[in-house]
Amino acid sequence: MSKRQLKIGFIMDGVGLGYTSWRHPNVPSDAGENIDFQVMQAKLAESGKFDMLFITDLSHIGPESMPTHLSIFEGVSLLSALSMMTENIGLGATIATSFADPFTVARQMASLDKISHGRAAWNAVTSLDGSRANNFSRSHITKSDLYPMQKEFLEIVERLWDSYEDDAFIRDKRSGIFLDPTKMHPINYRGHYFSVDGPLPITRSPQGRPVIIQVGTSEAFLNVAAHHAEAVMMGDATELEYAKRFIHVLKEKVKAAGRSPHNVLATRIVHAIVGETEADARRKVDELERLLPPYYRMPDNPFFGSAEQVAEEIEKWYYSGAMDLMLLRQTHPETLQDFIKYVVPILQEKGIFRKEYESNTLRGNLGLPYPQNRYSI
Repeated sequence: MSKRQLKIGFIMDGVGLGYTSWRHPNVPSDAGENIDFQVMQAKLAESGKFDMLFITDLSHIGPESMPTHLSIFEGVSLLSALSMMTENIGLGATIATSFADPFTVARQMASLDKISHGRAAWNAVTSLDGSRANNFSRSHITKSDLYPMQKEFLEIVERLWDSYEDDAFIRDKRSGIFLDPTKMHPINYRGHYFSVDGPLPITRSPQGRPVIIQVGTSEAFLNVAAHHAEAVMMGDATELEYAKRFIHVLKEKVKAAGRSPHNVLATRIVHAIVGETEADARRKVDELERLLPPYYRMPDNPFFGSAEQVAEEIEKWYYSGAMDLMLLRQTHPETLQDFIKYVVPILQEKGIFRKEYESNTLRGNLGLPYPQNRYSI
């Protein structure tokens, strides 16, 4: 099977990651809830042929939280708005299975998928922070509940997304037949954590269902992800050999679960600081360090330097099999602009990143298969 090209997403971090990034003169101090800024970022990422916009989320904040988390739009709402201003780029929302309701999430994400004509992805995360749990009446949840609960949640959502077969709706005004009821399927799920009858009141999208992303590294996580995840995020680990070992274990588990490892994307967060030259990149680091308290420095970053240096590091991770999908994180206010201007042309010249979108759906652009409805197989 031929190696797919590198896939690239952009994490919408508003004022940027860190406690002092918001003070930079080139970023609006209200960027997290400034829709004009968010639209500008979305259109810029699409102009660079990125695969998706990605929204991280927190369920609890306090005075100690980073500014980017203190004021930010709810993810599905923001992405629904951005879907109206874009055409090809995917839309990834983060919703925790530990606190949400599976029927509501299935309906939210299916709606986003239909509104965007097949560009939605769901980052299904777990969370145990007691402060967060108290926002959702889930303070009784323990660590041992996280993955059994997530397993049920994912099973329910996937079945709800198959509520209607692709040709269930006749919508024939002359005959008066709207629906073929034999192609509507309640799920009648009964689990330890959830009981859901279904069906979901929305049809499938052009991509069949949203792409499922998961994040984690534990054995319990991998056992769930092997059955459900289509992209697995290992955070921002900087050691290539560790990442390669992790991906090998993941793909072996995917194979054991009866799925193709090719259909699970190794995903990594990249904090790139790039300039036209290495000196230009160093100038940008200096700008950020001047905003830090005395004696604080930016952490070492393998994706730092000239466009050629950053492109070579990306190429190394890509060809090693440790990174199929790269999520670019906004470290400097000009991260996205710089990456598109300097690095994307080099990756395109190397033949590892697209020059034009292949599809109007996220699955099509990610090279993931269309999921057949379980009831019509």
